[in-house]
Amino acid sequence: MEKSLSKIVYMNILILGGSSDIGIKVIEAFLKQGYNVTAHYNKNKKVFSNFIKKKNFSYIKLDLINSLKLEKFLNKNKKKFKKFDVFISLTGFMKIKKFINLSAQDILDHISANYISNLLVTQNLLNEMKKRKWGRILFASSIGTKFGGGTFTFAYSVSKYLNEFFPSEYKKYYKYNILINTLQIGVTNTKIHKKNKNKDMKKRINLIPIKRMAATEEVVDQILFLCSKKNKLITNQVINIAGGE
Repeated sequence: MEKSLSKIVYMNILILGGSSDIGIKVIEAFLKQGYNVTAHYNKNKKVFSNFIKKKNFSYIKLDLINSLKLEKFLNKNKKKFKKFDVFISLTGFMKIKKFINLSAQDILDHISANYISNLLVTQNLLNEMKKRKWGRILFASSIGTKFGGGTFTFAYSVSKYLNEFFPSEYKKYYKYNILINTLQIGVTNTKIHKKNKNKDMKKRINLIPIKRMAATEEVVDQILFLCSKKNKLITNQVINIAGGE
């Protein structure tokens, strides 16, 4: 990291899904580096208790399932969203429900929260990043997208899979040093796995070639690199960090 923060090109970080286990670790890492972090949450504001008093931390409450409300929010807050140089989406809306019982609304809710939200925010950031000739955007996907999702997590995997699709329009921005990637995250030691009580984690871990879950810190390291000045060439890529799966 540079000795003088005043010489750093980017300073303002936006994180959707900041209240997730990985989100909290990402927030901590960026705050330690002196960056200004704005983190999103929907219900669990308490997880930000260690950050709220910090001058370089702020938060926004949004229900990402309602895409129309999100669109209105973004239109009303265009000036605020102009400042962000780094956008990281760690959204993780998941409704545990058997594939055979999923309703159309269940699937639409997942797509709204985990994909459309990312698209709308990205639309609001690209032109401002272009003016500054610098930007980093990173979406989180899931290893489940490689295997068609699970019995209880099909809708979640579908919504995450959409983040692995890169609109051709994105390519127009790469020459302005705006790099956009998706991180396909494998089984990680987070609370999300406890949501599905039917999941046999020992059996699941045995399917991973390295025979263990990833630590949250390992995932955070990859996020920090892809969203930093050190990443000068990686863009338009789905990057798998899943221990060989």
